[in-house]
Amino acid sequence: MSMTNVDVDDAILAEAMRLMGTSTKKDTINGALADYVNRLKRIEALEKLSARAARGEFDPTERIHQARKTGGEE
Repeated sequence: MSMTNVDVDDAILAEAMRLMGTSTKKDTINGALADYVNRLKRIEALEKLSARAARGEFDPTERIHQARKTGGEE
């Protein structure tokens, strides 16, 4: 882990600490960065899944699922 000095908005940091339930600036900033990275990774994964769906990659599986729900066979 590296040591970095940055200017942080005290009011935003305090609000983040309250919302996250953290008690230190370090935990708050590391937690916020981890949350941000994870959120972007989820968005990337969703975009990839959406592109696959747009190409119709899930259509055969969806047809099988619908057939089983209605008692039919595929």
